[in-house]
Amino acid sequence: MKTIKKSNICKNVINYKIDETINFEYQPKAGDVAIFEVISIGSLNAIQDFEGRNCYLFEGDKIMLTYGNRYASNQFEGYVSKGHQQEYDLLGKGGVVGTVKSMFYKLELKGPTKLKLIGYATDKKGTVINTIYHNRKPSKFNPQKIRSFKTILSIGSSMDSGKTTTAAYLCRGLKNSGYRVAYIKLTGTVFNKDRMLAYDCGADFVSDFSEFGFPSTYLCSTNTIMDLYESLLNEVTKTDPDYVVIEVADGLYQKETRTLLNYPLFTKTIDHVILSCCDSLAVNSGVQLLSPIFRDRLFALAGLFTGSPLLVDEVENLHSTPVLTLSKLLQPDILINLLSIDVNIAV
Repeated sequence: MKTIKKSNICKNVINYKIDETINFEYQPKAGDVAIFEVISIGSLNAIQDFEGRNCYLFEGDKIMLTYGNRYASNQFEGYVSKGHQQEYDLLGKGGVVGTVKSMFYKLELKGPTKLKLIGYATDKKGTVINTIYHNRKPSKFNPQKIRSFKTILSIGSSMDSGKTTTAAYLCRGLKNSGYRVAYIKLTGTVFNKDRMLAYDCGADFVSDFSEFGFPSTYLCSTNTIMDLYESLLNEVTKTDPDYVVIEVADGLYQKETRTLLNYPLFTKTIDHVILSCCDSLAVNSGVQLLSPIFRDRLFALAGLFTGSPLLVDEVENLHSTPVLTLSKLLQPDILINLLSIDVNIAV
């Protein structure tokens, strides 16, 4: 077969055969790897390849993807396909395929990129390869474990509220303060952009759920996410950071996010929280939701609304929680004051 364009989530799939004999009988599950042919180009005209670069797609291309679910209020809602389909949908540029259920209105004109299943990627035993924990071992979450670093949760009122930019700039601000900083994205759909922004901002170590083979975390159980959390924290520990910035995807009402916020074993691992919002009303709702959970651990407000002086004034007139614009996130003296950072920590 001519060159197969391998998506980012499939980067560790090396030795495989293409089995076309099970296409009609096999029921795929999240993480299963398969080869597809591009039928038509929709709103996603590229995939992020195994090197992390944009790999543009053309009709007739052969691409390696994994089945998965996706929740993205400004993109696609999609699920692992039920049985064999005449056509499949590209759900995410990181390499997630499935069946679209709904989409953001701006995507309706082009719709999803359409694909045809060629065959499943199988190992030497004939088993369909699954990327989740492929050649890696999961760690069981340990609520009693003592961590050597402080954690900061970057959370948003909704998708595209600015939480990734907040997290990345926070990493740079902590680096400006002279600390070793790690960034992890715990939930979401595979895509390198978020963690690479944190890396470019100066984070010493970056990782996310896709490093353990998860095409997404949508519809994963709480226990699965907590074990994934432990696995990511164990990777972080090897780099000996002072602070770990943790981002969770989408908004406060998203299923997995809301579950984590109501799960004490997770919230007890968080030392500080920064909330990003699109507007002043979202700030008010977000503070009301988070305050009973984190109380004085909610140390700052940030996000898209901080680009508007008028919205900042509205928020500051109603809330005592400090508002941090991007420029303030970079200032060591402000962070030292808000996080009560011990300036004598050895780096």
